[in-house]
Amino acid sequence: MSNTAAKRKLRSSYVTTVISISLVLFLLGIIGLLFLNAHRLSTYVKENLGFTVLVNDNSREAEVQRLQKILNASEFVREANYVSKDEAADIMQEELGEDFVDFLGYNPLLSSIEVKVFAEYANPDSMAVIENQVLNFPQVKEVYYQKNLLHAVNDNIEKITLILGGFAILLMVIAIALINNTIRLSVYSRRFLIKTMQLVGATRGFIRKPFLATGILNGLAGATIAIILLSLLIYGLSNELQGMIGFGNMVLVGVLIAIVVVLGILITLISTFFAVNKYLRLKADDLYY
Repeated sequence: MSNTAAKRKLRSSYVTTVISISLVLFLLGIIGLLFLNAHRLSTYVKENLGFTVLVNDNSREAEVQRLQKILNASEFVREANYVSKDEAADIMQEELGEDFVDFLGYNPLLSSIEVKVFAEYANPDSMAVIENQVLNFPQVKEVYYQKNLLHAVNDNIEKITLILGGFAILLMVIAIALINNTIRLSVYSRRFLIKTMQLVGATRGFIRKPFLATGILNGLAGATIAIILLSLLIYGLSNELQGMIGFGNMVLVGVLIAIVVVLGILITLISTFFAVNKYLRLKADDLYY
């Protein structure tokens, strides 16, 4: 084989290795992105749950607004918005597509306060306590929230966290195996070079050094490509899922980048070390099998 063909084959091997590493790191980065945003996603979902406080029809508007201010000042309330009878009628009319007030001759709806709670209070036990507290106000007729939905959200978040954790571990094992196999194949193509260097008296450390350096460079190159792909993904998701995933929290993005880089270097470094050691231990005759 000519030197040109050998160089071309070696360059192709490097490119294949880097692309394989980058794709695997990209998948690991997605899992890392989900894990790092798991709390934000959970908080976002829970804080969009809440309850509606229906106000007695004979309550004066000033009393209702005072109740709204009390609720806004409560430790469990993220925001509380007052909806008057007329506003409620306008909303209902828009949903129904017809003027039911004219049809009935009066507005049967009650004024209400739409309350959103902080995430740590969006669970069945806390909401039951909050419901009892709010019902003690004389202006309150009823407190309404979807109890089944609240139970389902909390149960599903726990299940999703467990499933995501198991999937992450499985993907990590697969990723390490794929990168390890890719590097082993790369080292395999140079097994005769390793043995030749060993036969002329080169020490194991001397032989390993360029392979480990190449492994680190491959890991960095793969991590760089994976980070670019993840950045594009984050940018796309930040437009679709504003407030959950995005560049707003640079600490999380920085942690994600650090994880991808460290994993890329560590996995390639360890895999290269063991792959080179394998051929350092083999006898010359065994290289043909």
